[in-house]
Amino acid sequence: MIREIIQDDNKRILEIYRKGIDSGNATFETELPSWNDWDSKHLKHSRFVYTKNEKILGWIALSPVSARRVYEGVAEISVYVDPDSQGRGIGSKLLEQIINSSEEHGIWTLCSVVFPENGVTLKLHKKYGFRVVGTRKKIARHKGKWRDTILLERRSKVIGL
Repeated sequence: MIREIIQDDNKRILEIYRKGIDSGNATFETELPSWNDWDSKHLKHSRFVYTKNEKILGWIALSPVSARRVYEGVAEISVYVDPDSQGRGIGSKLLEQIINSSEEHGIWTLCSVVFPENGVTLKLHKKYGFRVVGTRKKIARHKGKWRDTILLERRSKVIGL
């Protein structure tokens, strides 16, 4: 049910991402990127989809937080589940998969930036050991409104720090 992302997944991944953009509580993005832009902004490892009956219901991937070499073990999570499939544990399964994969690839810190209004995502991250680092008040204008974000992080329990 969980497998690595392949090139042919691009349309469905972007379709689910579009739904997140449209929700107004998943990302600051307002326009859907091209597949090449999406692909170039995510690490080449630790990219997964959750499928049922060969239909993609959710995806998860990592982005580098910085191009500086000292941060090569720090990555930001993007996790999206089709709204019609939420509440089925898909986000949990994807998060478990990416935690394991990220550690296999030397990632020692996972970060996530979440809108305070996105309670389901906040609860999901806390379930997997993410802690709130802080709230960034009025960090950006989104659709004409100042928005806060909550910064979360999880340190690896496998990679010695």
